[in-house]
Amino acid sequence: MLSELRVDEFLAALGERTPTPASGAATALTGALAAALTELAARFAGDEQAVARAKAATTRLMQLADEDASAYSAFMAERTEATRGRIIEVPEEIAAHAGEVAELAGAVRAQLRSSVAGDAEAAVELARAAARVAARLAELNRS
Repeated sequence: MLSELRVDEFLAALGERTPTPASGAATALTGALAAALTELAARFAGDEQAVARAKAATTRLMQLADEDASAYSAFMAERTEATRGRIIEVPEEIAAHAGEVAELAGAVRAQLRSSVAGDAEAAVELARAAARVAARLAELNRS
């Protein structure tokens, strides 16, 4: 499972000439990083509901990194409508969660007047990028 790798191991795996992990897993991890930054900022804002939402998003996006790798491996092994459907569904879910993280981070940012505001702003940008890339991956996988 990708979520069990150290950061340097994950990066090395991304650079290998293998079908997985690739951009879907990297995008999910980017969304998870944004969610973790949102959690940090929410803690400084004293927003426990946002902390819980961000933590849940981090967990789900990490799961989606593994699901993306599994889905793509299954598609490479057997190109069926079901396996194609999965390589579309997973990035769409990554995009949806990352979009939610961007909104949450923006809301948390509005509550901050501290140096942690930069973390919230970084979370917004990372999450937006993850959402855009994941949506594009789903689009590419449709063709």
